[in-house]
Amino acid sequence: MKRLLIMSAYFLLSLAVSAHPWKPSHYVIVDTDGGIDDIRTISMLLASPDVRLLAVTVSNGALPADKAFIKVKSLLNSFHHEGIPVGINRLGSFRSPEFPAALNARWGDEEGIDPSSAGNSNDIISEIIRVEKTKLSFICLGSMSTALNALRNIPEFGNQVKDFIWSADGADDKTGFNYNIDAKSSVSMLKQEIPVKIVRKYMLNNSVFWDNELTEAVKAINTRYAKAAGSVSDFSESHRFALEANDEMTALFLHYPELFICKTLGNVTDCIPSDPAGLRENTLKILKGETVPRNQVIKEFSADPDFYFDDLSGSVTAIIEKHGIDEFSSSVISNELHRHLGVFTVIGVKMGIRAREYFATGVDEFHVRSLAGSTPPISCFNDGIQVSTGATPGHGLLTVVNDQPARPAAEFTYYNRTIRLSLKPELAEKVISELKEFNFVYGLDSNTYWELVRKNSIKYWLNMDRNEIFDIEVIK
Repeated sequence: MKRLLIMSAYFLLSLAVSAHPWKPSHYVIVDTDGGIDDIRTISMLLASPDVRLLAVTVSNGALPADKAFIKVKSLLNSFHHEGIPVGINRLGSFRSPEFPAALNARWGDEEGIDPSSAGNSNDIISEIIRVEKTKLSFICLGSMSTALNALRNIPEFGNQVKDFIWSADGADDKTGFNYNIDAKSSVSMLKQEIPVKIVRKYMLNNSVFWDNELTEAVKAINTRYAKAAGSVSDFSESHRFALEANDEMTALFLHYPELFICKTLGNVTDCIPSDPAGLRENTLKILKGETVPRNQVIKEFSADPDFYFDDLSGSVTAIIEKHGIDEFSSSVISNELHRHLGVFTVIGVKMGIRAREYFATGVDEFHVRSLAGSTPPISCFNDGIQVSTGATPGHGLLTVVNDQPARPAAEFTYYNRTIRLSLKPELAEKVISELKEFNFVYGLDSNTYWELVRKNSIKYWLNMDRNEIFDIEVIK
């Protein structure tokens, strides 16, 4: 009996430690019609570490679905989130008015984006709910067409979705634009049993939400998401719509429902924005990525140059401005773990952050198969990988391959999709040859060798752009 209890305890412990150590509160799929307010909305959702945007679908509305697809892909590509699936809802007879403001809005570089190659929205949604069993919110920024189509044709969809969050003009308003894109879908979705939370646009302060003060505060935030959100006022400053907040309210409602006055009747909840100061304050909080604590032990990672050794302090501000606090803090931690500042450790950090960006994930969310082996100096790369991704041996998420020639490369698997990142051959050759030269001239036991390695590491830390130094290959 005692042996059975011990075995049971080990079994339960193994289940506990194999579970995800930290998860965001909100898993979402977003359906957009390409309105300019959706630039801000999607940027806000991606900026928050408490949200995991699993996929985006596009449907007819402010723009035709194929043109909305181009806008969305260009935005995600500008964030280096190439791995977020985007599908098109090709159903429906709605003829888009192709609003000029939406049509002319620049979400990102549209060159080479082909909507004819996009997957069907139902196929994208089906794959997501097959691999992710966490209950999710389906956010509708346009019509309810995609939601109803999925509900009727994907057997597990209804079990996987905990609620629909819909940007619309209220439960009783039958004249709104989003309602009438597909009125039949609107009627059907309001009658089905899964909760529908209607989030209205901001109507306070003469409907002006994005005033100069808020816009300038957003532009001052040093993240790509804030820059995208702030750019809307630049290309649409003469358009009244750029001052208002419509779909953006859904991102705020997801995080801070207490800032809304909500009334529920049956399965439908009607939510009205109610706290101007709180809504603006928390818009900035979301875009700063401050919706949940990022660290486990320290409250905040120091960006003060004086906190660091003299040879690094002069580069601290430039590194953070160029590469972001996430890469900087991961590099500091990994080099402390590694016990010396090393080039391959820094490169491992940059690769790990780049892989997370590709899939738009947090830490501890994918498996890594490192091809760097277990022999220094190339294997030093593994320390950078595990710190920047959370794919540590302790979490069972890191495998190191030792049966082939070592190289600074790794395979990252997320939701059954795998990519391989490799340091560009010319850069790998340069870094390795420099280390060999230092070793040949000074030897591994000399202080000069390690001083040169440290100096080189700081140089590459600052100058290597993670979006330019790796080759990315889609494996599956």
